[in-house]
Amino acid sequence: MDDKAMDLLKRLMEAFGPSGFEREVSALTKEYMEPYSDEVIADKLGTVTFVARGSADRPRVLLAGHVDEVGFIVSSITDEGFLTFNPLGGWWSQVLLGQRVVVRTNRGDVHGVIAAKPPHILPQEERKKLVELKDMFIDIGAASKEETEATGVKIGDPVVPWSPFSVIQDGKVAMGKAFDDRIGAFVLMEAIRRIKEQGIAHPNTVYGAATVQEEVGLRGAQTIAHVVDPDVALVLEVDIAGDVPGIKPHQAPTRMGKGPGLITFDRSMIPNQPLKEFIIEVARQAQIPLQLSQMYGGGTDAGRIHISRAGCPTAVITVPTRHIHSHVGLLSLRDTENAVRLIIELVKRLDAETVEGFTAL
Repeated sequence: MDDKAMDLLKRLMEAFGPSGFEREVSALTKEYMEPYSDEVIADKLGTVTFVARGSADRPRVLLAGHVDEVGFIVSSITDEGFLTFNPLGGWWSQVLLGQRVVVRTNRGDVHGVIAAKPPHILPQEERKKLVELKDMFIDIGAASKEETEATGVKIGDPVVPWSPFSVIQDGKVAMGKAFDDRIGAFVLMEAIRRIKEQGIAHPNTVYGAATVQEEVGLRGAQTIAHVVDPDVALVLEVDIAGDVPGIKPHQAPTRMGKGPGLITFDRSMIPNQPLKEFIIEVARQAQIPLQLSQMYGGGTDAGRIHISRAGCPTAVITVPTRHIHSHVGLLSLRDTENAVRLIIELVKRLDAETVEGFTAL
């Protein structure tokens, strides 16, 4: 990936955008993609979609990656000036304590840390118990409710992890927040940019959607699928990289650095089978490594897209990522590059006859 792509990756991941508060990220994607789009459309929920016209209006190929990240929302301010909070998306409470966060107010950003009662004053039995999210608070350094309110913080303000983007392992691995799922949005944006810059022919019209509110119920996927009315859809997502201690292969089959993944089943969608086999064959022809995966405990935007209107053949292509839904994730830039390559190869081959074959009996 060139310097322009790496700069976009850093800006995307460091942007502020939990579910329901994606405006900063959406504006960033729009600014970047306008030069490479024949048209930019949006739904009324906030999903921004970039149109790349090929040699035919149909089939319409929807590429979707959500730009919201897991975060929090302020639920109250205590008399002592601490913030209680509710989750936006799924969090495992064990990854939260001691982590820095950013609260966005209408006066600017306020930094804080997630904390709880210190273990030093807890009875021995209580020390052994996991601290639940409901017993945590955000400390912004204030000494009273009045001091906190003076910063501009109020109930309903959004919160995200503070986690600068960086590249490690001699440039092979990216580390930061919000890979779930801005890496998917990045892949579709980079694929469309290359299609336009390199004049790559494609027998269809591509709609690249930066969807919103995925983490709280796949909401943006539902609205943009209605707007676009796609004939086929490829959702770009993260996958749970299983190459960490304690995970067995059947629990998370993909490995970081071994290529993008193709989800064969999750709790929100069983993919269209001819489309699945088509993706496997294209990856083989293009000599792009591809890992087959399942994700029993999760779902993606595909869960809504594939049942939109009369239904839409849909599949999910992933970038295996370690430590999702935490302050710091890790992924392979080679896997990311291969995901971009795979999307381009698929778009080149998705003509009307091929797409019609996905649902023919």
